[in-house]
Amino acid sequence: MTDSRALKELIKSKGLKLKYVAEYLGLSSYGFSKKLNNEQEFKTSEVAALCELLEIKDLEEKEAIFFRIKDDYKSSTKTA
Repeated sequence: MTDSRALKELIKSKGLKLKYVAEYLGLSSYGFSKKLNNEQEFKTSEVAALCELLEIKDLEEKEAIFFRIKDDYKSSTKTA
């Protein structure tokens, strides 16, 4: 699951527009929006392209943004 808020903040901090990022990935604005809002998953190639565009070099930052686990998933998997 993508941390949409963190990704949007990073895009904004780089001075980029969502439409430009969508075009960079070869997606329509609608398609990018669906992925950004976790209605569809980013492909591996799209994650790699976003990391390049947004200059994400740190593995922990990449994981925090693109591979976030839902908080409610953690709590639902706890055993007594």
